[in-house]
Amino acid sequence: MGRGFFIFIAGLALFGADNGIARDANVGQSLVIAQARRTCKTVSSCREAVIMWREGYSRADADKDGIPCENVCPNKKLVDEIRAEIGC
Repeated sequence: MGRGFFIFIAGLALFGADNGIARDANVGQSLVIAQARRTCKTVSSCREAVIMWREGYSRADADKDGIPCENVCPNKKLVDEIRAEIGC
């Protein structure tokens, strides 16, 4: 697994899941998935794409329209709903 995966796990161990890194088990699990998959071709959901994008994969929104990985995120409304859900 990549370096980012281990940094994420170390962060959870040091700071815990209640500090805003992960709001619930589903978000924490999604963050691990997002760290393991680093391209839009490999994500399987818009939620996963949004998390990956917010965690630093700027190429997910190459055209800077606010919609990451347009292969799985159909519109900005859905992206905004997901961002609100996960707190970013």
